[in-house]
Amino acid sequence: MKLSELKPGLTGQVVSLSNVPSIPRKKLMAMGLLPDTEVRIIRLAPMGDPIQVRVRGCDIALRKSLASQIEVISHDK
Repeated sequence: MKLSELKPGLTGQVVSLSNVPSIPRKKLMAMGLLPDTEVRIIRLAPMGDPIQVRVRGCDIALRKSLASQIEVISHDK
């Protein structure tokens, strides 16, 4: 599933960043968003974009278009 498909309050584990273009991928990896890292959706902006994500205790705002390129496995059903 894609990171953009997770609902607020749910957690997942990053599987792949291979669909993310090179420059944004490097920036995300520098911020701690790496494969096998746990991520939690904190909230969505009122219009649904951007998405607030918690990674390793830090919050990151991601555009929905970028989050839709990140593969995750949901821990919650």
